[in-house]
Amino acid sequence: MMDLRADAKAIFMAGVDRVIPDRLLSWALSYDGRVLKAYDGKTSRYYDLEQYERILLAAFGKASVPMAVHLVSLLEDRISEGVVVTKAPEGSGMAVEPWARDLLAARSVRVMEAGHPVPDSRSVAAGKELNSLAHRASEWQKRGSRVLMVVLISGGGSALVSCPADGISPEDKSAVTRLLLACGASIHELNTVRKHLSSFKGGLFARSLFPAEGLALVLSDVIDDDLDVIASGPTVPDRSTWADTAAIFQRYNLEEAIPESIASRIRDGLAGKIPETPKPGDPAFESLNTMLIGTNYHAIIEAEKKAQELGYRTLVLGTQLSGEAREIARVFSGAAKDILRHGLPLSPPACIIAGGETTVTVRGRGRGGRNQEMALSFVEALQKFPAGIADQRERILFLSAGTDGNDGPTDAAGAFADASVLRTAMDRSLNPAQYLADNNSHAFFDATGGLLRTGPTGTNVCDIQILLVR
Repeated sequence: MMDLRADAKAIFMAGVDRVIPDRLLSWALSYDGRVLKAYDGKTSRYYDLEQYERILLAAFGKASVPMAVHLVSLLEDRISEGVVVTKAPEGSGMAVEPWARDLLAARSVRVMEAGHPVPDSRSVAAGKELNSLAHRASEWQKRGSRVLMVVLISGGGSALVSCPADGISPEDKSAVTRLLLACGASIHELNTVRKHLSSFKGGLFARSLFPAEGLALVLSDVIDDDLDVIASGPTVPDRSTWADTAAIFQRYNLEEAIPESIASRIRDGLAGKIPETPKPGDPAFESLNTMLIGTNYHAIIEAEKKAQELGYRTLVLGTQLSGEAREIARVFSGAAKDILRHGLPLSPPACIIAGGETTVTVRGRGRGGRNQEMALSFVEALQKFPAGIADQRERILFLSAGTDGNDGPTDAAGAFADASVLRTAMDRSLNPAQYLADNNSHAFFDATGGLLRTGPTGTNVCDIQILLVR
């Protein structure tokens, strides 16, 4: 019997393993006891640590703890102090293993937990702590003490670190995040707004750190790997403007829904009363190098290698998958039909792999995430396969999952869509279309046995989609 689920999970995990922080940083960093070398596949940077009086660590994002653990283990006693911000666990889970917390604490590195995807009071506390560290580094440098800060950035940093600008409450900023998420705003749009409501994002952290030196290593969780979008670009110039921010609220008809404090700030920004975020050429970036070390591309290429090892003919669609999750699923279901009918674009055994990040426009009251929503839409399409190929549904499996192991506010990475799920749904009189209309994908797959639970992976480079046809 074909075990398509085992194959799909193996392919997915091969991609995830390629971008695990320990593996990435082993490739990107080397240290000979004096000189730290950083490499991003194109450029190398060298730092003679004997020349620095203080070496600081700032890490934030879903992969912050394993990234910080690797750096501290590599540099041993060279780290003077630091702050690490990670995602608070769901329920009663544990975000940080005690041994990791102890290892970091021994180097005066404080671990803080914060909310995601909506910032909370802990996110604000984390932002204050990181900005304080940057300001201290700046003052030490100005007083003649040479300082290097190593900044480790990964996906989720935008929510985990919140520094509301003057006049904006954390509650108002969180309310805007919820409004945009409910409208299906993209991560690029969310981060454009966040940068203009913050005193940390959009290059402002770099401005706080200047003139101290910095090395930022970045794990990308966004399409196109734009450094000014990842974690809202705290260490790089910001290309977005006040006009871009205003246009986003207009696009989703939210001008009347947002808090007055935010509407007022946008008006002041458009009028030139509040400066733009730092742009290219700003002195804040003269002594700060930002390097991209891990992306969705690395993950899907490794996933393809695993699929080929398992005997599949492969096609990689790239890393640009975006749009409404349920609509993207129909593209994959259409591809499955063509493979069965015509052997196009591949003849079986076929594996199509894609990466990216889709969105969900929330209309119902259910629970789920973009990956489970996409898989549920595929199940609905599978149910409607025409008579000529309906009897071949056992040959098909679709998996959509997040590389961080966490899809939306659930404990699942994503979900499998296959004949087994559909059969169980029919046996239990569960209508995929009704669950989809209520955005209740998690309950559907929990009831039909289709959830993929990996636990937190310690990394985050967007999502991976896998279509298998045997």
